[in-house]
Order: sequence, then structure tokens, then C-alpha cells
Amino acid sequence: MLLSPWPSLVTVAALIVYFVVTINVGRARAKYKIMPPAMSGNPDFERVVRVHQNTLEQLIAFLPALWIFSVFVSPIWAAAIGGLWVLGRIIYAWGYYQAAEKRGIGFAISSLTNMILLIGSLVGIILNVTQSGILS
Repeated sequence: MLLSPWPSLVTVAALIVYFVVTINVGRARAKYKIMPPAMSGNPDFERVVRVHQNTLEQLIAFLPALWIFSVFVSPIWAAAIGGLWVLGRIIYAWGYYQAAEKRGIGFAISSLTNMILLIGSLVGIILNVTQSGILS
């Protein structure tokens, strides 16, 4: 089976976003003079760390959901929904870097798209199993 390039492109985009927020933690450490292993001390630094940590937490569910949806539902729809997830993470990071109160829209976009991918994956798997006669 040949994999679709679209979910692959979204996967690379998601990993680039994660790489950028990782770099931003290092930059913030230098800017706010927070030396490892310290993880607190300046609220601006702590917001950068939370963006990084939350993106990692979301990525763990997002990537398998993206690929399962791609296989059992549609690679094009997986990529479109996954692209919205990437956009949501960028909006989340941008807002959270400014103020914690500004993270909501980006968080909502990425959480909603993650739920769509997860539920869609489950429905796609169930339909596949029932249509293939595996349960018979």
C-alpha cells in the first residue's frame, strides 16, 4: 500500500511546529536567564515551557489519530483536519506566548480536530470490521 503524501506532509508540519516550540524554550531560557534544570522563575518563561509541554502532550494523540483516520477514513480528509490541528497549535503558541488568557482559541481548534480524528478513526475501524465480515 502506497501512503498518501498529504498526511505525511501534515506530519512533517506538526513536527516542525514541535521543533520550533522546543527551540523557543532554549531561547527563553537564555532571555530570562533560567538555567537548567530550573523550570520556573519568570511567568514569560513558564508560558513558553507550557506551550512546549502541551504541544508534546497533544502530539502523542494527534499523530496516531491522523494516520489511523488516513487509513480507515480518508487520507485527504485526514490531511485537511490535521492541517487545522497544526494551525491551531500555531495560534495556541502565539496566543499563549503573549498571555495565558489568549491560548483558548488555538487550544479549542487543536482539541476539536484531535477529537474529530479520534472519533472518526474509531468509526472508520468499526465500519471496516463490520463490512469485512470479520465478526461473522
